[in-house]
Amino acid sequence: MSGPFAMSSTRLLFLLCVALALAGCTRGMSDLRDWVAQEKARKGAPIPPLPVIKTFETFQYNDQDMRDPFSPSTAELQPSAGNAGPRPDENRPKEPLEMFALDSLKMVGTLGSGATMEVLIKDPAGVIHRVHRNEYIGQNYGRITKIADDHIELVELVPNGNGGWMERTASIALGEK
Repeated sequence: MSGPFAMSSTRLLFLLCVALALAGCTRGMSDLRDWVAQEKARKGAPIPPLPVIKTFETFQYNDQDMRDPFSPSTAELQPSAGNAGPRPDENRPKEPLEMFALDSLKMVGTLGSGATMEVLIKDPAGVIHRVHRNEYIGQNYGRITKIADDHIELVELVPNGNGGWMERTASIALGEK
């Protein structure tokens, strides 16, 4: 069925729903008022007393003219025993293997013999590099000091905790292929 009758039946159904909804609201509010009165008449749990506020002893800080403990002292800024010793050469160009951690590099072989011996080092990407004595590898300024058939030895520069540097020996052994 279409036309005006279908339209009027939809309107009639809507008006009937509205009338039913309004009829439910006319019952009154006496039961709600009774419930509110009962809840107000009930005794609640006792409220605990407020905590005692502690008063703190005042403190007068009189050391404003002293050195700030969080800024470096003049002794730390000047060369001293803690800052003396080896230092990395920040002006030299970085070598390709210095961007890798030492434990991620693998020795895969050697070429030559004697003073002209080269070592083959494999980086994490699988690229093999030829390196010589006195070249740098690793992220701690590691300088190769000795090349042997089965290992290389190097000296790294690591911070000593006092603003200076200290030398630490390390080695990489020939690994399995």
